[in-house]
Amino acid sequence: MFFDSVRNNKRLVQIFLALIALPFAFWGVDSYVRGGGPGADLASVGDTKITQQQFDQAWRVQQDRMRQALGDSFRPEAMNTPAARLAVLNSLIDQRLLLLEAAKGRLGASDEALREVIGRIPALQENGQFSMARYQSALAAQGLSQAQFEAQIRQDLTLQELVSAIGDTGIAAGTETARLLAIQSEERQVAESRIAPEQFAGQVRVDEPALRKFYDENGKRFEITEQARVEYVLLSLDGVVAQTVVKDADVQAWYNSHLDRYQQAEERRASHILILAASGEADQAKVRAKAEEVLKEVQKAPGRFAELAKQHSQDPGSAAKGGDLGVVARGTMVKPFEDAVFSLRENEVSGLVQSEFGYHIIMVRAIRRGKQRSLAEVRQEIETELKQQAAQRRFAEEAEAFSNTVYEQPDSLQPAAERFKLKLQQSGWLPRNPSPEALARLGQLGNAKVLAAIFSEDSIKNKRNTEAIEVAPNTLLAARVIEHRPASVRPFEEVKSDIEATLKAQGEAALARSAGEARLAELRQGAADAVVWTAPRKLSRQDTRQLSPAAAKAIFSADVQKLPVYVGAAAGDAGYVLYKILTVAQPEGIDEARRQALQREYALILGQEDFAAYLAGLRQRHKIDINKAALERKER
Repeated sequence: MFFDSVRNNKRLVQIFLALIALPFAFWGVDSYVRGGGPGADLASVGDTKITQQQFDQAWRVQQDRMRQALGDSFRPEAMNTPAARLAVLNSLIDQRLLLLEAAKGRLGASDEALREVIGRIPALQENGQFSMARYQSALAAQGLSQAQFEAQIRQDLTLQELVSAIGDTGIAAGTETARLLAIQSEERQVAESRIAPEQFAGQVRVDEPALRKFYDENGKRFEITEQARVEYVLLSLDGVVAQTVVKDADVQAWYNSHLDRYQQAEERRASHILILAASGEADQAKVRAKAEEVLKEVQKAPGRFAELAKQHSQDPGSAAKGGDLGVVARGTMVKPFEDAVFSLRENEVSGLVQSEFGYHIIMVRAIRRGKQRSLAEVRQEIETELKQQAAQRRFAEEAEAFSNTVYEQPDSLQPAAERFKLKLQQSGWLPRNPSPEALARLGQLGNAKVLAAIFSEDSIKNKRNTEAIEVAPNTLLAARVIEHRPASVRPFEEVKSDIEATLKAQGEAALARSAGEARLAELRQGAADAVVWTAPRKLSRQDTRQLSPAAAKAIFSADVQKLPVYVGAAAGDAGYVLYKILTVAQPEGIDEARRQALQREYALILGQEDFAAYLAGLRQRHKIDINKAALERKER
């Protein structure tokens, strides 16, 4: 049905936007700066390359998103499939295509947009306001310069601008929306009658040959997969962090040697009136004259600054807010503007300040002096940072020792558990080849490499430890089989009664469907309606939750020019259901809010189709090569 299609396709651009969206909106500064080492290029787009490092970073960001969305049920190995890796690579290719187009069209994000986005990052705020000290501390902690970080954000903002410019262009005509709404809102009054398989109980006979035939043809249904129970140990960075203790003296020493990181820089709340620059000298003179006139008005009545900003300022971002720019820290504005802001007293108005954007008239609303954050204020974050640093060094050392221990003492995991203070855990029965759903429920053991090691000949026959396997970043697991069940097939006699019940149920359901189809044919040919119907209920296309897809299709595709109309639908093992359509009507009034919501949704779908076509066109115009061998060879 049309509206099912609308709901299903609605995700098209949303999924792409999720892959290219600003990572710091979810994860903070760290998402931009984690990276891997160099490697073989995975793809080329035109003359540009997508490197292993770029793919690794995108892969980690996508895993982070999945981890946050799924919580404890997230299993990194469940998404580590060729299809998932190719999807991430394709998202990078689409991103690169858009960047090439943006560069070609000379698109870019303004300084103002950049400031606004950075100022909204929660990790860079203190008491709800942007903190330059936190900004500089975060960048320093990641070894990243301000220019590098802001260049990445500019790129992402440019991508969003381009995507929005194309995806937001869908226009849904009012007449089309009205027609769709009429179809969606149409109500059909329907009664039903169910022909249940139970009505045919005792009418189906199953002989021994039929049971044997079913058993032979459906052997996989009676297989008991190979299974094993294991004991295992986990060595993880998180576990090492939990065991790490930081001394007070170390905290004090760190604080003393990094005082500059804990400086809270002076910040000022400022407002401005901007008269935009002009290109020619004559026009520039007019602009300056205009700015001088506005300045005189402000100087006569400083208390009307906000009112005059709304009236005269040509800064679209702040004019409506009375020129309010929020909190300004050093390093966030162009130099002439910043110099002026930090030279003014509270509630003082500047003269004309010229920058590359034009002429500014600035008022400082409030001043928050810089200060040194005390050790008590920052102790927790210092302890966390020192623990993490110490744990990372210790984990790097212990990971190799852990691997050696489980290998060199292969008959038991107890030595490794004791040496590294780990809990020796036991699993339930693990299947050799679980379904994706079952794999996700196995936790850290639901890893293809782990299961392959557990069911290897060395593990099963010799009961030796598996090697230490990385099941997640900074997480190693080693296991040892303690009990094993080989694959087998349940004997015929054991499952004979189950097969008989299954075949009888199938036969009864088939009789119910045949009876229902025959009765439907009679009703359609004009036979007397002696069916016992349920009380009628109103159904619409927008709410078919109580109907099976087959029933919904039968009811809403029926020709209702002459009523009543009879339709039917098979209900699987539940038999067959007859439906009697009694009336068709439109609701008395169409909610205007619903009409507008549908028009917006329809416009969104049209915009998404335009965007999909645009991307398809880009892929045709640019030469794209994917190194599938490198993508499949890289184990994650």
